[in-house]
Amino acid sequence: MRILLAEDDNMIGSAVREALLQDGYVVDWLRDGPRADAALAAGDYDLVLLDLGLPGKEGLDILRGLRARRKTLPVIIITARDAVESRVAGLDAGADDYLVKPFDLDELAARIRSALRRSAGRTGPGLQLGGVALDLARRSVQRDGAPVTLSAREYAIVEALALRPGAILSRAQLEERMYGWGEEIESNAVEVHIHAIRRKLGAEFIRNVRGVGYYIPRPDGAA
Repeated sequence: MRILLAEDDNMIGSAVREALLQDGYVVDWLRDGPRADAALAAGDYDLVLLDLGLPGKEGLDILRGLRARRKTLPVIIITARDAVESRVAGLDAGADDYLVKPFDLDELAARIRSALRRSAGRTGPGLQLGGVALDLARRSVQRDGAPVTLSAREYAIVEALALRPGAILSRAQLEERMYGWGEEIESNAVEVHIHAIRRKLGAEFIRNVRGVGYYIPRPDGAA
């Protein structure tokens, strides 16, 4: 999962980014409004953590522009503005949640998981794909009831594909789920990780369409 963190406070931004990295998310952290707006226009994110008081462009204007472009990804506002009018304005502009600083990082993590579940049309934290079960809250995987250990990047690939069974994701799209800005991407990283995943979860768990990308078959057996 790739998250854009738009936060100009260095102490808060650093703490949130570190917590998200420990939870296995890929995080791009930007400290001003214009760069955050440009990143959202150009990038493919699963969720946005958006401060309202960003330098250069207000978070509320970024949110309105995002929704005007019909971008439906979840947005959680994180702000010190605790007035009811600010909450109403943020939610009416299209935010999925509103969290007032200072906040507990465990609560933020739970709100992120909840927003991602709603975005994917799910009510619970689990996914069942044949004999493979994912617990998205604990970021754990089982095969036929037995726990399976995946690396952070292996899990990122499995999660990205499992949330969209039947949908083909290209190598570039999977790389976006695995690496943040500034991280060096090895040319065959996706192939190496998928080979390891197949050894652990079954040779047919992830399938590929030559020259297009990879997918996990839908539970009903349709491609």
